[in-house]
Amino acid sequence: MTKVESYESVWDAIADTPEEAANLRTRSELMMQIAAIIKENGWKQAEAAKRCGVTQPRINDLLRGRISRFSIDALVNIATALGRRVHLELKAA
Repeated sequence: MTKVESYESVWDAIADTPEEAANLRTRSELMMQIAAIIKENGWKQAEAAKRCGVTQPRINDLLRGRISRFSIDALVNIATALGRRVHLELKAA
């Protein structure tokens, strides 16, 4: 019989450590919120890039969910360029 492991999230399943999973989860959430802002405003990638202070290929990576290409710092900078403030909250695990 094969043992089946279950995980709380996909990040827990693919990460080597809980810390790495938390980092991936945070980056993913930031990327989804930034992508939602771009979509809500109807910006094309070039316009979004200009507003975010990055290149169009960088926006393409963000919209395609290429999480490994973004640090939390880079995503906070993009959010700030869009006039947003990132708020983090610590919760008991």
